[in-house]
Amino acid sequence: MVLMEAECQHAESSRDEGGPFIRTIEPRDALDVALLIEQLGYHRSPDDVAAWIEALTSSPQLTQTAFVACLDNGVVGWIEVSVQSHLQSPPFALIGGLVVKEGLRGRRIGKRLCEAAEVWMRQHSVSVLRVTSRSTRPDAHRFYEQNGFAPTKISHVFEKKILS
Repeated sequence: MVLMEAECQHAESSRDEGGPFIRTIEPRDALDVALLIEQLGYHRSPDDVAAWIEALTSSPQLTQTAFVACLDNGVVGWIEVSVQSHLQSPPFALIGGLVVKEGLRGRRIGKRLCEAAEVWMRQHSVSVLRVTSRSTRPDAHRFYEQNGFAPTKISHVFEKKILS
């Protein structure tokens, strides 16, 4: 869904130096977010996205959130982040997904989304922000390295589908 004119004007007045307005994801963002998910190479229907957002926003999670970046023409990026707590390591924040609309990359929108995630993780007393990135995404790797992330390991991902 594209932001209404008045909402975009409000967003514009709230941004720094013509950059995006960053806010918490809302159910009205489902269509725009679903389209951006496709730019990552995945498919989630707008209804599935709306249900995910509704579940997240109807009972605020202490361990997960998502933010969207808005410009005049609506939602142009999103980031999802969660606190991971494992037996073998101290808690850390994990970026589960980050995307900026094609044609708008390189305009500090991704950086602003990461900054919002960093503020959120500090509020949750977490000091490490981690992200995984598919090996076929060298542009994403450059983005993360230019924004202070350092590679720490290379892994393989294994899945097993369990039929019910």
